[in-house]
Amino acid sequence: MIFTGTGGWFSLFVMQDMNHAVVLDWFTRRKQKPLITTDYAVDETLTLLRPRGQGAVALSLGQQFFNGSLATIYYLTEDDIRATWQVFTRYADKEWSFTDCSSKVVMEKLGITEAFAFDQHFRQFGSVTVSP
Repeated sequence: MIFTGTGGWFSLFVMQDMNHAVVLDWFTRRKQKPLITTDYAVDETLTLLRPRGQGAVALSLGQQFFNGSLATIYYLTEDDIRATWQVFTRYADKEWSFTDCSSKVVMEKLGITEAFAFDQHFRQFGSVTVSP
């Protein structure tokens, strides 16, 4: 499985994004490895799209998220959220968002070592190969 973060989703679905062509190429060549994301990444992506003038994209993407045609959504549990808080406080010297920390927790929990993201924070996790 490949974990997909907000930056990957944004670049894939916003044609005006400077990374769109690279992401689209990677997405079509990914050898159909299944994608997984979290409810936090879905929230962050849809929230980011709307104020950036991409309301129609947000609605389309949301529909694809919630009908399961794009990726599996992992829903954080209460224990995951507590673990996320621990990561957030332990790495206070980093600029990781709470959503970044939740991604780290979920990836470690599920043994996922590959991420589709542009966020440099994924590279800082130290245990993840980042594509594209």
